[in-house]
Amino acid sequence: MASLAPPLHSRPSLSPSLRLKKSSTPRVSATLVVSNVVAAETSLSWSSKEKLNLSSKWNQSPLQEIDWENLEADLYHWTRPLRPVQWYPGHIAKTEKELKEQLKLMDVVIEVRDARIPMATSHPQMDSWLGTRKKILVLNREDMISAADRNAWAAFFARQGTRVVFSNGQLGMGTMKLGRLAKSLAVTVNTKRRAKGLLPRPVRAGIVGYPNVGKSSLINRLLKRRMCPAAPRPGVTRELKWVRFGKDLELLDSPGILPMRISDQAAAIKLAICDDIGERSYDAADVAAILVQMLTRLPEVEHHATGSETLCKRYRIDLHDQCGKTFLQKLALQLFNGDVSQAAFRILSDFRKGKFGRVALERPPRIKMNLFMKGLPSLFRLQR
Repeated sequence: MASLAPPLHSRPSLSPSLRLKKSSTPRVSATLVVSNVVAAETSLSWSSKEKLNLSSKWNQSPLQEIDWENLEADLYHWTRPLRPVQWYPGHIAKTEKELKEQLKLMDVVIEVRDARIPMATSHPQMDSWLGTRKKILVLNREDMISAADRNAWAAFFARQGTRVVFSNGQLGMGTMKLGRLAKSLAVTVNTKRRAKGLLPRPVRAGIVGYPNVGKSSLINRLLKRRMCPAAPRPGVTRELKWVRFGKDLELLDSPGILPMRISDQAAAIKLAICDDIGERSYDAADVAAILVQMLTRLPEVEHHATGSETLCKRYRIDLHDQCGKTFLQKLALQLFNGDVSQAAFRILSDFRKGKFGRVALERPPRIKMNLFMKGLPSLFRLQR
């Protein structure tokens, strides 16, 4: 197994993009920097309330944004020596071809992502497939992230004009709101049909997303009965299936789809950690070691506890050098007679079951301030 020791560097000072100067100019130019999707330069217009919220968040933890940025850089460094994580079974290739045909029949598309890794579970070709069709974004497993993470993602997607529903497919939270929103977005379908003298028909909504993000569970909760096979592992759904939800809505359940080749290996490791990709595609020991290192680097896990404190409390093993490989070996000796594979499975299983608390592995891309603008209102100034 390749060395996963984290690179040594001191805690950085605030970057120039976070040093704000005083002026009377109220306009803000911003750029969204996205880890695994391409985003163009965007001008954002904020209301006074949004400015106050943004200022408050910056004042509370300006260094936490830099910690998240450094974590992404370190994750890239850790994944470089590892065997690439790739998984593209035959049924996904078949599904992708059929799904493109079915998209022509859909009035609205519901894209489901894992709330712990919304960027990593974003298909790079999804927008080009959908074209101008209306889309609802569902961040499933909201119970596995903190309220702060939830609010941060809600604000991020709201600024992009994306409709977001947070859900818990296991307990059914958010499903009724999703059904109402899907019907409301496609209300014009039958208006146009009546204008042409045609009878109304149910709204057609397709549910798409990566493997094991909770698509089938979401449908079963909407229907209040088990109509689609669902299990907590990738690859259970193997074929497209239309199901009826009342008289007004038809839902298409689809198998998980992945890019033929995952170029962003940092995103691929997150998929492996969250069990959103087939287990044969990765080495569990490598993935578990990286998870340990990610947890030790997170600014905060839950209730103001760091990831290192959470790991130490659960396994009673000290983390001195923040090396995931070393921690894994200690856990293997302590609990599994030196079996590193079993130790890796335990760590990954505990994370997936929420034993470490509400932990998100991604935060919204940081907003970089234009270095050439002169000043901001006083409410944007960082506290020293």
